[in-house]
Amino acid sequence: MFPQHVIARKRDGLALSDEEIRAFVQGATDGSWADYQLSAMLMAIFLNGMTTEEVATYTEAMMHSGTVADLSNVPGRKVDKHSTGGVGDKVSLPLAAMVAAAGVPVPMISGRGLGHSGGTLDKLEAIPGFNVNLTLEEYRNQVERVGCALIGQTSDLAPSDKKLYALRDVTATVECRPLICGSIMCKKLAEGIDGLVLDVKFGRGAFMKDIDQARELATAMVEIGRAMGKGVHALLTAMDQPLGRAVGNGVEVAESIACLRGEGPADLMEVTYALGAEMLLLAEVETDLTSARERLEKTVSDGSALAKFGEIVAVQGGNARVIDDPLGILPQAAQQVPLVASRAGIVQDVDAMEVALAALRLGAGRATAEDAVDPAVGITELVKVGEAVEKGQTLAVVHANDDESLLVATTQLRDGIVVGDTQVATPPLIAERIA
Repeated sequence: MFPQHVIARKRDGLALSDEEIRAFVQGATDGSWADYQLSAMLMAIFLNGMTTEEVATYTEAMMHSGTVADLSNVPGRKVDKHSTGGVGDKVSLPLAAMVAAAGVPVPMISGRGLGHSGGTLDKLEAIPGFNVNLTLEEYRNQVERVGCALIGQTSDLAPSDKKLYALRDVTATVECRPLICGSIMCKKLAEGIDGLVLDVKFGRGAFMKDIDQARELATAMVEIGRAMGKGVHALLTAMDQPLGRAVGNGVEVAESIACLRGEGPADLMEVTYALGAEMLLLAEVETDLTSARERLEKTVSDGSALAKFGEIVAVQGGNARVIDDPLGILPQAAQQVPLVASRAGIVQDVDAMEVALAALRLGAGRATAEDAVDPAVGITELVKVGEAVEKGQTLAVVHANDDESLLVATTQLRDGIVVGDTQVATPPLIAERIA
């Protein structure tokens, strides 16, 4: 099957056969298609789209381009969660521990932050000694013994996606719904899961700025999951202001631990419980969202979720004392400087993107994949839209390791946090459910 024949069919807007799609993915995997042929196909897909059936075949082919984890020895239905990325989005840490403590196996393979969006692996590595680089065999054994593993993508997991994503990045084809869906779903389904919950974010701090885009992406991924025989639910969640009150790596771990104690910010608790309840439904251990949430709340109130997180940390080489003394174990920045209100009033806005850029300038994120991340820096004690503040009250605390980044980040934060006189009604955090 000649590559140019397959490319021409998609160029002309035709639906590809399963055989043609598999030839394309195989060409990316073994190098039998040249980069210029792969790039031409990606652009043809970008311009002409794919049907749900095509995307399902594309996803399945990429999933099987490498090793698919076999978790059949692990009792119960295995369920994971994926977020499309936001600011202050540390949900994976408390969520995995809560759901595992509720008796559902959670195999979670995550990524690193790039640009304004933080990464789960960077947060975990803020815990001294925590090892995210397990082999698939170690991952499989840990899910069986502990009920959860939190690791990074291995080289033998969906290698075709790694190749095609690199080409998408340099051929202006990243923003293509079929390709986005296939990329996300192939890696998640290669984990060996039975179900997946999607947190699809929209707003200024999300990759998708409006809810219509988020809904279209969520619907497409739910349909793909069904076509592949997997249960998939999605929640559309707002990301105009940061989630929680901390943005960074170590500071977000500390807030995650507070969440596991039942002391986390209300918005963080709400999203974590909502996603966790969906996971329990897909695992078939509960039959309705109310009882599922109550089961998760019990893991927090009885301490089992916090204990489970400590167990995961210890098994993966981290200092488990972090659950008892996060400030003593997690790295601390040299300077912790409050940003105070210049006037009394009501918080009108906390722009998620401005906060993210401030954290990026402090060194909490990376502009390129090669950049190092400082686990100690970040922002805490962020105010929320609608809160009343007095003149001189803290709007945020900036954690910095040098004067220059402190000055730049503080200026950025002042642009993003607006105090005025108007009462502000905040829209619902969870906008829609797609299942």
